[in-house]
Formats: sequence, structure tokens, C-alpha cells
Amino acid sequence: MAKADKDPNKRRWYQLLGDGYKIAKKSYPALPWILLGVFVLVTGGFITVGIVTGNWILWTISGVILGPMLTMVTLTRFIESASYKQMEGIPGAASAVIGRIRRGWSFQEEPVRFNARTQDMVFRLIGKPGIVLVTEGPTNRVQKLVEDERKQARRIAPNVPVHAIHVGTDEDQVKLGKLMKSLKKLPKTLTSAEVGVVAKRYDSIKTNQLPIPKGIDPYKMRPDRRATRGR
Repeated sequence: MAKADKDPNKRRWYQLLGDGYKIAKKSYPALPWILLGVFVLVTGGFITVGIVTGNWILWTISGVILGPMLTMVTLTRFIESASYKQMEGIPGAASAVIGRIRRGWSFQEEPVRFNARTQDMVFRLIGKPGIVLVTEGPTNRVQKLVEDERKQARRIAPNVPVHAIHVGTDEDQVKLGKLMKSLKKLPKTLTSAEVGVVAKRYDSIKTNQLPIPKGIDPYKMRPDRRATRGR
């Protein structure tokens, strides 16, 4: 049986990696020199150690393997950082980050509170730390939205802790690229079963079913994870 024709629109891993490199280079113009420096330092360092110790064959082979590998790791870090950097300030960008952490969390990609005039919004996650409200907009301006959601949380799950993480670039806010780290730092107070129970309570009352505001499409803003992985 003849093989099916390959999808012409399917991009190969090196093409995705190239796309990621272009994204990172826009934010970090010195990226080519940084990658070259990492490669030279790692590979050259191993070869130098091999010459000094007299076991240059083993050390050279290790350098040839680890040099490109660590250069690739460095590139993926810059791609991810640049992706977040370029997304900062775009309404709904927090949802793009939240969409990467499905395991252990329950959330809806649409904002649960939204100010149409200012485009301030609040996203809700439910996980082992409890209920986490992720906001976009100046901290003092989103407080009303946060308090409204806190009141509702007290009615639906009165004994569950409610945390607020304010995403933005101000001093009292968490940068988009550090949102996931901030979520992981929250103290765990619920079991997996309890997370499911709280999520079902919210689902049962169908609360805050707000449509995504016009012009906000989190799916289009997500970093290309395949590019950052090199495939």
C-alpha cells in the first residue's frame, strides 16, 4: 500500500526551532554571541581539562556531546523568556500561561471577572493551594473584581483558602514569566479529591460564564512549546 503524502503544512523540528530562535533574537539581539559563547566555553573547557589530565579522548568526546546540548538548553530558555516578554501587556496573556498547567489544577480559560472599559480581568484556578485568583490590570484597580470573586468563593467553598496573584510589570506585581513559579510556591492545603469537589461545586452553579472579550484569544498567544523543545 502506498504511503500517504506528507502534510506540506507540517513543519519539521528544525523549522520550529528556527522560528523560536527568531522570536528570541527579537528580544535578545546578542543571542547568537551568547549561544556561541556557551558552545565554545563548554566544548573548549572539556577539551582543556582532557589535555591537562592526559585523558583528552574521553573529555573531548564529552565536550562534543555536551557543548551542543547545553547550547540547545540555553536557546530554549531564551525562547521561553522571549515569548513571555513579548506577551506582556496583551489582555488575556495570563490565560495563555495558565493553559500550560492543567495537571493538578482546574480552571477556565475565560476570565471570571472582567471590566469591559479598562480590560482588567480575573482568572480563577482551583488546585491544592485552594482557589487562586490571577489578575491582569493595576493592582489597586482590580481589587473590586478580586473582592467580588472572594465573596463568591466564601459562599461556594467557605473553608477553602483564596489567594490572589497580580500579573503585570509594576513593582507589586508578578511578571508573566514568573507566574508558574508563583503558583508552585503557594502552600498546599487541599488533597486531589478536595480539589475535585470544589471544582464540581463551581461547575454545578455555572458561575461567571463570561465570554472572552473581543480581541482576546489566548490560544493565539501561547508560546510555541514544540519550538522550545526543538521538535
